[in-house]
Amino acid sequence: MIKRSLFLAPVIFTTLLLSCNGDNKTPAPAPEVPAVSNVKSIGIAVVNTYPHDTGSFTQGLVIHKGQLYEGTGGSDYAPEGRASELLRVNLQTGKAEKTVRLDTKYFGEGITILNDTVYQLTWREKVVFVYTLPNMKKVKEFPINTEGWGITTDGKELIVSDGTSNLYFYDPSSFKLLRTQSVTLDGNFLDSINELEFIDGYVYANRWTYPFIFKIDPASGIVAGKIDVTAIWDRVKQIDSAADVPNGIAYDPGSKKIYITGKKWPELYEVQFGN
Repeated sequence: MIKRSLFLAPVIFTTLLLSCNGDNKTPAPAPEVPAVSNVKSIGIAVVNTYPHDTGSFTQGLVIHKGQLYEGTGGSDYAPEGRASELLRVNLQTGKAEKTVRLDTKYFGEGITILNDTVYQLTWREKVVFVYTLPNMKKVKEFPINTEGWGITTDGKELIVSDGTSNLYFYDPSSFKLLRTQSVTLDGNFLDSINELEFIDGYVYANRWTYPFIFKIDPASGIVAGKIDVTAIWDRVKQIDSAADVPNGIAYDPGSKKIYITGKKWPELYEVQFGN
């Protein structure tokens, strides 16, 4: 009732004002017309469905040499069911085959793999953990000047998001910042860029709390396409009301398969994107 009353108040005031003006025939301003987007809508189809651990607050998702890896979040200051982890996951069962747990003072974020090396971001701690494969042994840490959200690689550089509209490009051997690229959607900055995946020359990104995956040209930062995952998210929420937002994109360059999931989702999906 409070919201309804607040909404009606301007209408009542406007009616009284027009009555006081008598024969004032000044036309009302035309309603605003939503701007037409030049961004292409890309279709999505579910090919296969796999189980996913609802205890995993998914922050990063990667396929490397046919093997699924996942980075999760959780810490003393932001508990999400369990501490942050780096997981090697059996795709068919959704079960972790190997687990590396972070100290509870760290909140794990996105992961990527380059040259058999895993890079895992942390959220506020501004530390990047580096692991070797196949043993998933931590061998190094790098400092970073921003928050860590999502990370991917184009095969040469590491590409990082920090929840703003920026993509940051780093040298993988030193984690030296090489350049920064702003991302725009129809000429406006696109903020809350989260989990990232590099697919055929483009960066695909979740946007935190939104049911969209954005296809971004890494050279210009211009969004070239948008994928609506609302139907998948609706299905997930019907299965498990505790499921959180979409987050997690993985691409297998060998099989050309794409996988998506979300935070605490009960399922992981092999999907196909349209042209």
